[in-house]
Amino acid sequence: MAVRHHLIDRSPAAVWSVLEDGRLYGEWVVGTSDSHPERGDWPETGSSIAYHVHVGPKRFAGRTVVRHIDRPGTLELEAEGGPWGTARIAFDIRPWGERTLVIVDEHPLRGLGGTLHNPLLDTLLQLRHRTMLARLARLVERVTPPAADGGTRTGSQAG
Repeated sequence: MAVRHHLIDRSPAAVWSVLEDGRLYGEWVVGTSDSHPERGDWPETGSSIAYHVHVGPKRFAGRTVVRHIDRPGTLELEAEGGPWGTARIAFDIRPWGERTLVIVDEHPLRGLGGTLHNPLLDTLLQLRHRTMLARLARLVERVTPPAADGGTRTGSQAG
């Protein structure tokens, strides 16, 4: 199981505005591109988006299905990555002052990823999550305005 967190300099509502736009999925999820709605009204339970997964020079069709949503705190997805199998990816969205703490928890469910699941795979997922959460933060901060007071930080300056 790979768990990683990232503090985003925007409100939970701003983070949700990006998570709820399936067309933006390929901009922040590492290895995916060409995301588009596939079924239902993303991100309602049972809805899905389709995309391409790139592994080196190979390109596979992928899709992600929403398995559980409980706004404003939880989004649980099942990602299908072709021959790699499926994985459960859970996002825990928490207010943190005027910011948002995003915690992602991923583990393989079926297929090659589930069969080969080991500490090395978890380390690779940690590296992927570091990049993915940084991309999510940059995207959220780029497409949503800062707090009304002109900044999003309270108290002393971060150092």
